[in-house]
Amino acid sequence: MAASLFDSQLYANLFKTGDVSRLFSDSAEIRAMLLVEGALAKAQGAMGLIPEDSAAAIGRAVMEVALDPGALTRETGRNGVPVPALVAALREEMNAPEHAQYVHWGATSQDIMDTGLMLRLRQALAAVETDLKAILAQLGPMAETYAMQPIAGRTYGQIATPTSYGAVVAGWGTPLLSLLEELATLRRSCLLVSLSGAAGTASALGHEAADLRKRLAEDLALTDPKRSWHSDRTPVLRIADWFARVSVCLGKLGNDVIGLSQSSVGEINLSSGGASSTMPQKQNPVSASALVALAHQASAQLSALHTSASPQHQRDGASWFGEWLSLPQIVFCAASAAQTAKGLTGEISPNTGQMDAVFEGTGATIFAEALTFELARVMRRPEAQAAVKTLCQTAISTGHPLQDLATEAYPDLDLDPVFSAQTQLGQAPQEARNFAEACKAL
Repeated sequence: MAASLFDSQLYANLFKTGDVSRLFSDSAEIRAMLLVEGALAKAQGAMGLIPEDSAAAIGRAVMEVALDPGALTRETGRNGVPVPALVAALREEMNAPEHAQYVHWGATSQDIMDTGLMLRLRQALAAVETDLKAILAQLGPMAETYAMQPIAGRTYGQIATPTSYGAVVAGWGTPLLSLLEELATLRRSCLLVSLSGAAGTASALGHEAADLRKRLAEDLALTDPKRSWHSDRTPVLRIADWFARVSVCLGKLGNDVIGLSQSSVGEINLSSGGASSTMPQKQNPVSASALVALAHQASAQLSALHTSASPQHQRDGASWFGEWLSLPQIVFCAASAAQTAKGLTGEISPNTGQMDAVFEGTGATIFAEALTFELARVMRRPEAQAAVKTLCQTAISTGHPLQDLATEAYPDLDLDPVFSAQTQLGQAPQEARNFAEACKAL
């Protein structure tokens, strides 16, 4: 179900997922479902819905039994879900029919699988959260250190106006802060227990179904949705969307690193890079490229997941199967992106000399907007725009610095502040410092 490049030893160092990939292994899924079965029996025993000694026997069994995923394969393929085979294997392993008959009492396969999924997604969220905090621990000091370091801002791939390198770094990290802020609400509203029975009515669980679901949620530290969500995949979509946005935000970091490290720009250096098979001078931004690819893949899989989120009637195998195919990949992309970015952010160093060089010579046309607003103090703005455009064209065609041409044309104006990168940074330094302070508060 989750087989992909993430499982390949050949690409293990490129697409690193830490322990998250193990959460979607067959063994982890079986373990999670067994924990749910055990917790369900425990809650039912405490409420007198099944014999307490049977509940205790089931609780012991789910902790001690080791079920072979291979032994469940045939029946899983036939049934479309692993729970019938798992329940049968668990009952057989218990070797106590008087107690085993109460395994899976009143629940349905989707209850066990969805609840087990939430246990695993909770662990995945925690793992990615840890990596995001590690990334921010590196980006925060970087933004603060370089809050006043001018760098060319670029729009449409072309030099625009000055900003600061610290603000660029803050632009990488601020979305991650927002993602972390969302987690508490996401966990509370989307990590749900499922206990609704065959068609979502919980009829086999009797009049105490709601109380049982609440108790099961408490025992598993999940949220009681107070309803059936078998056919409402919104909780899964919201969690998946969070993971996908992790990948997308880190893809922005990757894109910028590729752009700033390219040969014609060279405004950042990477302490390590990938080698070429034939060009010894190359130091390829492999990690940054992986971040971009992961962002693209996560977005594509999220789209596929959305198409699986409108099931027919109370349960829909086709939609559910589609979810199984896409959701693990979305989680893997986020985990891999977070692991990769954690390493990449420690390898980035600014080439301040190259950053400063952009503002010199003909590169001083970066101050064209500032010059326009300065001239607008003594003439109408359309006239100022036209005059500066003419000066820029002359500077580019002749190689003369824009500042010299402007000073010659307007000798009565003090244009030194206009052509000072430090003066033209606007709110960029403060944004960098605000971001750094927010990182310290984590």
